[in-house]
Amino acid sequence: MRTINHHLSDALLMGYSAGTLPEAFNLAVAAHVSMCDECRSRLESYDSVGGAVLERCGETDLAGDSLDATLALIAGHPADLAPPLPIVAAPDAVFPAPLRDYVGGDADAVSWKSVGGGVRQAVLATSKEATARLLYIPTGTAMPDHGHRGMELTLVLQGAFRDEHDYFGRGDIEIADEEMHHTPVAEGDEDCICLAVTDAPLRFNAILPRVAQRFIGI
Repeated sequence: MRTINHHLSDALLMGYSAGTLPEAFNLAVAAHVSMCDECRSRLESYDSVGGAVLERCGETDLAGDSLDATLALIAGHPADLAPPLPIVAAPDAVFPAPLRDYVGGDADAVSWKSVGGGVRQAVLATSKEATARLLYIPTGTAMPDHGHRGMELTLVLQGAFRDEHDYFGRGDIEIADEEMHHTPVAEGDEDCICLAVTDAPLRFNAILPRVAQRFIGI
């Protein structure tokens, strides 16, 4: 099994544990944690801390309509908006369990759409605060040079890519912020499949990607 070298930040793990991340980011965190022993252990530590804090909280009186209000909130939020569980990945699957639940199967169940240059994508249905998409990038293919208007998480599910900052193989997650510009290039013996999550549109440098951006929604 390959050693994972690029991990989630403490802030992302704490946000997942506390339930404060957008649904798309919850999906990326759960998918990585299901593949990464180190991050799964760190997440369990944060969960334990949260449980200890709750146990130490004092009691307070509840309003008379608290139960009705809680049931109304539950009824108004579909079950699929809950943070996906970071179940350990199956050894022969391309997608870890949280992602397979969203797709309804493994990589062969994805309805890919071409975005040009051999690259394909599939946008996953999540809440509006952030966007999750699967990217299929043929080996040797470079993605357009771009920066970021927010945060982007890129989790490698198959193959690998390299950019100006490092090499990312299966299970690695790259965390990009507004200060990062890069040109990812898929490399290796397998085509690269990634889960990419963004909370703001990318910032492309070339004119053609900027024109295409309005149609493919990246």
